[in-house]
Amino acid sequence: MLHIDRPTTWVSLTGFMGVGKSRIGRELAHELMLHFIDLDGYIERETGLTIADIFRHLGEETFRRLEAEAVGELVQKDFMVLSLGGGTFVSPENREKLLNRGIVVALWASPETIFERVGRKPGKRPMLEGEDPLGRIQQMFLQREPIYRQAHIHVSTDGRRVQEVVKEIIEKLWEYTKLHPRLALPPRPASPQPPGESEPHQEEINPPSFSDSVDKESS
Repeated sequence: MLHIDRPTTWVSLTGFMGVGKSRIGRELAHELMLHFIDLDGYIERETGLTIADIFRHLGEETFRRLEAEAVGELVQKDFMVLSLGGGTFVSPENREKLLNRGIVVALWASPETIFERVGRKPGKRPMLEGEDPLGRIQQMFLQREPIYRQAHIHVSTDGRRVQEVVKEIIEKLWEYTKLHPRLALPPRPASPQPPGESEPHQEEINPPSFSDSVDKESS
């Protein structure tokens, strides 16, 4: 059996929209030889709807319910880097599950940087629709900052290359797991499977091979 030396087998990335969670998460998963799962993408695959369509036609309350259900499913899997939505960690229920399941890394960027990255295309970000997207970003950032501070590890992405950020995350993961070994290889939470029901996405549970550990780059 191939032994891979990694600090942990389950990591989630939180932070405001536009801080680079998906792009950095893919590269981090590649370096750690873990699967990469984007939570919004997971919800879209499960529902057959885009996040924007869920917000517009079903409402934010429905989206948050679907999001909580997805988090509940994914914390039972292993060998994963999970990129959360900007508001996922705001929910106390989600936050408790994620903090207990594995190491949560908060990525940071200034509101101005976030605006440059995502604010000029609010159509893809339902939470920014309306007038003054920069003001909306600044307001939401202030509201969420103390919540993101509850993550285990914090790394800035402002003006930095992806590989530089990933290297720092891995270094901090090693440091953190030495002090908190319970989170290095956390046990899978007990969750009895209903009779006659197969476990979904089995390919996302087993350790990836070198060939399938990299996802295509996207913005």
